[in-house]
Amino acid sequence: QLQLVESGGALVQPGGSLRLSCIASGFTLNYYAIGWFRQAPGKGREEVLCISTSDDKRYYGDSVKRRFTISRDNAKNTVYLQMNSLKLEDTAAYSCAAARECSVEVYDYGYWGQGTQVTVSE
Repeated sequence: QLQLVESGGALVQPGGSLRLSCIASGFTLNYYAIGWFRQAPGKGREEVLCISTSDDKRYYGDSVKRRFTISRDNAKNTVYLQMNSLKLEDTAAYSCAAARECSVEVYDYGYWGQGTQVTVSE
């Protein structure tokens, strides 16, 4: 019943933009913090951003602060990740996950989507 589904991943050129969506079903998304994670080929999972239940935004690392934006639309039960000025190193599988609150511990996220692939290439 509880499910998160990501969409919006695509092949995009450097400098381009994408908007990823994380849609929740089976539960009310506004009661949860939603984090975005990414995993590049051969690399470990990295937390990128999180939006709290009070709409605070948490950024993990400085590289995305001026390029990525996280937002919530409770009416649509959806969290978005707007990615601008994409770089080659942004290439990864992006996943959203739900937790009681934003956390640096991956174990605190109890619900995970399957991921959507973002590939930045010429």
